[in-house]
Amino acid sequence: MTEKNIENNSPVLTFEGKKYKVNDLSNDTKEIIKGLKIAETQLKMYEDTLKLLSIGRNSLAKQLREKLKNYE
Repeated sequence: MTEKNIENNSPVLTFEGKKYKVNDLSNDTKEIIKGLKIAETQLKMYEDTLKLLSIGRNSLAKQLREKLKNYE
């Protein structure tokens, strides 16, 4: 979402195909950007958590399948 402008080392926001110098934006806009970054980080964390839960569930199902073979 944001990148560094190599020429003058100031952050640049790329949003919907347009580039904006972050330092030129209002404080309210900077807070929205910060909130968006936090939301993206949280989404990634929860996506990873869901993957781990899915792996765990699959492992438990495999274990159950093996245990139930004894009852066939």
